[in-house]
Amino acid sequence: MQLIETINTAVNNFVWGLPMLVLLVGTGILMTFLTGFFQISHIGHWFRHTLGGIFKNKHVTAHTPGHDKQISQFQSLCTALAATIGTGNIAGVAAALATGGPGAIFWMWIVAFFGMMTNFSENVLGIFYRRKNSEGEWCGGAMYYLKDGLGSKKGCKQIGAVLAVLFSIFCVLASFGIGNMSQINSIAVNLNSVFKIPYFATGVFLMVLAGLVIVGGLKRIASVTEKLVPFMAVLYVIGCFVIVFSHIGLIGESFAAIFKGAFALKAAGGGIVGHGVKTAVTWGMKRGVFSNEAGLGSSVMVHSASNVKEPVRQGMWGIFEVFADTIVVCTLTALAVLTSGVMDLETGLMISTNEKTALVAEAFEGTLGVAGGWFIAIAITLFAFSTVLGWSVYGSKAFEYLFGTKAVLAYKIIFVLFVVFGATMDLSLAWDLSDTFNGLMAMPNLIGVVVLSGTVMKITGNYVDRKIKGKDIKPMLSAIPEIQKEQEERTDDEE
Repeated sequence: MQLIETINTAVNNFVWGLPMLVLLVGTGILMTFLTGFFQISHIGHWFRHTLGGIFKNKHVTAHTPGHDKQISQFQSLCTALAATIGTGNIAGVAAALATGGPGAIFWMWIVAFFGMMTNFSENVLGIFYRRKNSEGEWCGGAMYYLKDGLGSKKGCKQIGAVLAVLFSIFCVLASFGIGNMSQINSIAVNLNSVFKIPYFATGVFLMVLAGLVIVGGLKRIASVTEKLVPFMAVLYVIGCFVIVFSHIGLIGESFAAIFKGAFALKAAGGGIVGHGVKTAVTWGMKRGVFSNEAGLGSSVMVHSASNVKEPVRQGMWGIFEVFADTIVVCTLTALAVLTSGVMDLETGLMISTNEKTALVAEAFEGTLGVAGGWFIAIAITLFAFSTVLGWSVYGSKAFEYLFGTKAVLAYKIIFVLFVVFGATMDLSLAWDLSDTFNGLMAMPNLIGVVVLSGTVMKITGNYVDRKIKGKDIKPMLSAIPEIQKEQEERTDDEE
């Protein structure tokens, strides 16, 4: 066991070292420039067709008939957010503040800004290279654009196929770690700490609950997440607002601490400044990536199951996903902690000795009393369980790519059974292994996005010319001629 931990630590440090973080952010910067800063230049457009579309366009939320395996755009977003809005939004933000100081939040924003276009690009490629399986369900993701996109480049057929398999293997392994046992363990520990519920009881209950949802397939998962995710997100956001506005006089100081800490403006001496900036940058970037998962190639697998026909339309949901996860939820968590008094805003040093979720619970308890601890325990339960549902989709899609559609049921059964193990085992190593497999997933995915960046640029330009500038040109909807023709025949209002 000690040898495994040593090897994993070495691999994890390599995987999540500075070069990897530079690659992650660099890919976002590249896609931002190639698409003409789409997240800013067309901010009104993508807001109207994402958040605005939920209220104005019935096709965004419309459910497909029972025999149709597609899910709505809103369902695909909620299922993706189910996986991304998790314990990282609570524990991850607290860890970033405790280790990197308030300045880490600024760098989390930077990662999110460029990560919007990484996620956008993944979704565009996911829709463009997706195909239907034997059950009539859309299948897309990094494995498909690696095999069919990267693999179509001269001399890259074999490397595309190999990277697709590696991505799928890492995704399946990560689904049992960060997507299952680690999340269930967080729920069990918190429910036992706050409500004294036995670990095994939590595990059995969640196993049954997960089984009822997961074994039912993507449409059942989507029908649950479209109700669960908005409820838990709105509930948590309201809770954070209560904490922040209870200390409204400290909001300005909190933002000042974030900006000063980002560049260590109050540090004395070059060495201290360098160390302060490096720590803030590293922790802000790392927690930002873990929070919104932009660059991992995970959420694209469920976005690709959407009934949308335009790749860029689903790409815009990817932008909104990162915005909601990091810019909204993570920022509110940070402000709740910073305004609560558990950190010295002048020096950026932590006053509290608590860590991770306990730090956020302390912030809430300072204002709401015992109810604050209950609130965080319930929030973690909802966030973590929704992550399990989302990651079950990712793992099943990767498993399907490796072993075929008929083998997916076996994966789902094993995945559900592992819920009990997650609730009853010491999973410190599982958390570390999860970090490693997440990083290993990102590598082939980012290679695919960078190599196919020109394709994303062309598809985006084609969409802008048609939908925003009004040009009458042929749409770029799919790399597969049969699907391109089929999608062209659909009317615009079906999007």
